[in-house]
Amino acid sequence: MKHALIIGGTGMLSTVSLWLLDNGYYVSIIARNSGRMERLIEKTNFKGHVTPIFVDYTNSKDLQEKVRHAIKENGSIDLVVAWIHSIAEDALPTIAEVVSKQRNEWDLFHVLGSSSNLETIKRKASVPINCIYHQVQLGFVIEGNHSRWLTNQEISNGVIEAIKTGKQVLKVGVIQPWERRP
Repeated sequence: MKHALIIGGTGMLSTVSLWLLDNGYYVSIIARNSGRMERLIEKTNFKGHVTPIFVDYTNSKDLQEKVRHAIKENGSIDLVVAWIHSIAEDALPTIAEVVSKQRNEWDLFHVLGSSSNLETIKRKASVPINCIYHQVQLGFVIEGNHSRWLTNQEISNGVIEAIKTGKQVLKVGVIQPWERRP
């Protein structure tokens, strides 16, 4: 059985977590909120395939330990979906280091905000040799004279599309014109 690790999998990416479970993955989810985790687990018929990981991902040592434990429990990680706040600069490199010690190839779907410079982030990312790196950039929606941020469902649908298609870069919503952002 394939194993996915999701950072942000109980919030805006909860539909991605459920989709992966429905598609035969063990899903390890890094989360902060136990109530959200419980509500997510209640929505699936595959409760035994969810591994909650409660950790402050700004703490690299604890993060390494918890990800290693998830790998020991559920096997090698095939897929990582990462929505990581900018306060945790070391979180993604820490996860990549642990996951890349596996021998298998794995996919990283890096979820990024609308103002992110994708080329700069890609250059700075230390992508291990056995990692296929993908970027999902979140934009906004223009509706007539108004604009709005993406809903959690729209974000999840975009990430699922990126996983299904394997695109290197996928933009969800629009990024331009920048002056129209909400």
